[in-house]
Amino acid sequence: MKNVRVMLGPRSYDICIGHNIINNLKDYLTNLSLGKKVALITNPIIKRLYGDGIYNQLTAAGLKPTIVELPAGERYKTLKSVNKIYDLLIKERFERNSAVIALGGGVIGDIAGFVAATYLRGVPYIQVPTSLVAQVDSSVGGKTGVNHHLGKNLIGAFYQPVLVWIDVEVLKTLPRRELIAGMAEVIKYGVIMNEGFFCFIEDNYKKVLALDQETLIKMVERSCEIKAGVVSADEQEKGLRAILNFGHTIGHAIETITDYKRYKHGEAISIGMVFAAKMASRMGICDKEVYKRIDRVCRLIGLDTTLPDMEFKDMWEILQRDKKVVNEMVRFVVPLRLGEVKIIDDVDRDILQDTVQSCYSTNNFECPPN
Repeated sequence: MKNVRVMLGPRSYDICIGHNIINNLKDYLTNLSLGKKVALITNPIIKRLYGDGIYNQLTAAGLKPTIVELPAGERYKTLKSVNKIYDLLIKERFERNSAVIALGGGVIGDIAGFVAATYLRGVPYIQVPTSLVAQVDSSVGGKTGVNHHLGKNLIGAFYQPVLVWIDVEVLKTLPRRELIAGMAEVIKYGVIMNEGFFCFIEDNYKKVLALDQETLIKMVERSCEIKAGVVSADEQEKGLRAILNFGHTIGHAIETITDYKRYKHGEAISIGMVFAAKMASRMGICDKEVYKRIDRVCRLIGLDTTLPDMEFKDMWEILQRDKKVVNEMVRFVVPLRLGEVKIIDDVDRDILQDTVQSCYSTNNFECPPN
C-alpha cells in the first residue's frame, strides 16, 4: 500500500492507495479515535456494490453505522441533499466525535464533506472515493460544497478529512465513460506542475484504460502527491492552489449552462483545458505545440475538446458569477509550457469571444489513431 501525507500541522492526514484494500478500512479506523456513531453517505449504485461490505466493517470495528442514500448525479449536489443528511444526524443525535464517511464519487464526497464541515461546526469525515476523478482530485484537499442554481460550487467550505482511503480495484466497476472523464484531472496535473507526468500519461494511457493495476496505482499516487504538495503549501487557495483550477473556468460554465445533464465533470474540464491552452496560444504566451499536445492526449483518451453550441453572452454571464472571480475580473489559469502555468485575470473580452468561436469546430490538425 502506498501512502501520501497531506501536511497541514495538526490537521495533517494520510492518503492510502492500494489494490484490494477497501475491505481493510476497519484496520485503520482504530487509529482515528472516532465516536461510535458513523453516517455512511453513498448513492444506490455504490451502496449495492460496496455499501454492505463497508457497513459490516464498521460494525466489526465496534461502530454504529447508519447508511444515508442520495440520488446519483451532479444535479443532486444541493442544499436539499445536505438537509436530508442533517435531519438524520440530528434525529440520531450525532455528536462532535461522530464521523461521516463519504463512499462514492466527487458528488458524494463534496456533499458529505460539507455536511461534516457544518454540522455542529465540524465533525470528522473520511473519504472513500470510488470514481477516478474523486480518487485523483476531489477527495484530497478539503474543498467541500454544493451547487446553487446560478452556479457551480458557490456554497461551500474548506474542511479537511481525517483520512482518504483509495482502492484502485473499485475502478473495475466504474463505467468506461466515467473512467475516461476522470483522466482530465490527471492530465491537468501534468500540465500545471510536471511535464514528466504528462509524458507518462501520453505513454501509458492505454494501460490505464485497460485498468492495469500497477499503472493505476502509479498514476493515482503521483496525482495525489502533486495535489497534496499544492494543498500543503496553500490550503485555502490564497495563491498557489489556484493553479488547480486549470480548465475549470470554462469547464464550470459548460456544466452550469447545460444544467449538469450533458457532460461529466471531467468531460467539461477537458474542453476547458484545451480552451485555456488555445487562448494562451492566441495571446502569444504559449507555443501552439503545447496546445496541440494537450488537445491530442485528451482526444486519444476519448475526451471531447470542442465547445457545445451556446451563446457567448450566456457564457459571459455565468463567468461573471464564477467563484474564482477576483475584483470583478474573470480568472483563467493558462499554460506557458508543459509543467508551468500562469494565472491571468485581465483577459481581453474580444480574445475570449474569438477563442470561443474557434472552439466550436474541430481542430485543424489530425489526431493519430488510437
